[in-house]
Amino acid sequence: MRACAGAVVAGSVAVTLADGVHRPGHALAFGLLVALGVLARRLAGPPAEREPAPLGAAGALAYALLPGAHGVGQIVTVVVAGALAGAVPHIARGRGPDPDHVARRVLTLTFAAVCARPLHAVTGPRHVAALLLVLALTALCDAALAALLRRARLREPGGAPVPYGPLLRDGLRNLPGVGSAVCASGVVLALAVTVAGLWALPVLCVPLLLTQLAFRRCAAVRRTYRQTIASLARATEVAGYTPPGHAHRVAALSLAVGRDLGLTGEDLTVLEYAALMHDIGQLSLVDPVPGGATALLPGAEQRRIALLGGAVVRQTGVPPAVAVVVERQADPYREQPLAARIVRAANAYDDLSGETAQGALRALEHLRLGTARDYHPAVVESLVGVVARGGVEGPVPG
Repeated sequence: MRACAGAVVAGSVAVTLADGVHRPGHALAFGLLVALGVLARRLAGPPAEREPAPLGAAGALAYALLPGAHGVGQIVTVVVAGALAGAVPHIARGRGPDPDHVARRVLTLTFAAVCARPLHAVTGPRHVAALLLVLALTALCDAALAALLRRARLREPGGAPVPYGPLLRDGLRNLPGVGSAVCASGVVLALAVTVAGLWALPVLCVPLLLTQLAFRRCAAVRRTYRQTIASLARATEVAGYTPPGHAHRVAALSLAVGRDLGLTGEDLTVLEYAALMHDIGQLSLVDPVPGGATALLPGAEQRRIALLGGAVVRQTGVPPAVAVVVERQADPYREQPLAARIVRAANAYDDLSGETAQGALRALEHLRLGTARDYHPAVVESLVGVVARGGVEGPVPG
């Protein structure tokens, strides 16, 4: 992807240098807008993988949709130059932009610019329909590229790549949120500049800039929130109730199974939080469970520990759905939500697998024998597939 984006940028710069810059005032204005968006994004803190930059993205899309003599090469050149200019202060500090993220944006912008060029010859209601079609195709292209990047970075326990399908579904489900807002803003900016001139840019961009800063603050809160939950999850390890890394191994395995079963977005977040804190009820026990392995305890004792854990989780301020998963992880699987089924199976596997391949096989056999009541058959088969793809021997690595 980087090589493809680099070739696009190099070709665009060469074409722009050969043909010259058409409507330089507009090119300068939109380049500054993109630079401001990148600068505002970087000033608010370190970028997150999926964190939006609405001002820069909307400005780039608006320039791609703007009618005029400028071609695709000039659009890519102006936007890339603006993005680099906005990132200069941070590159000097060693905090340059992520090359994969830049490549994704370049390819998405190129796709939008190529699709938008024929629209300028269309008028009337057909123009609106064609514009909406271009925006939809651009959003789909960006979601597909984002899923490819996430797949390259994420790994299932054991190192196997995450299936592409669930990641793509996750991206498509998020399109009605920030993606649709950026597309709508880009269209409004392009139409406003066409009708009212460049004076429309500062008027319309102030709300976008404030929205971008608000997104950064929300993302920072979410990162701190997850770090707090991860620290709470280690309380059972520090107190000696569970083996080191158990909660994080169960969370990693649960997320892999959840993605395999099609969970996305907030459902995965709830699953991760519940998996991290699934054993927190053991802190209420006078005598620790041997080895922290709750999977072999009598059903009544498992449910008692789960209810104690749910009561603790409700005091932490996490979403109520997390506490429900923790409380119901020891119920018969027909009475459980899907997240609780996953956490129970992942916990049992890590409790029983030990450090050998024989232990892993015994753990999987235990899970399959328990599919009549304790473990959902589809969850068990998904877990087996995750373990097989990862080549895991013994517990899932933390």
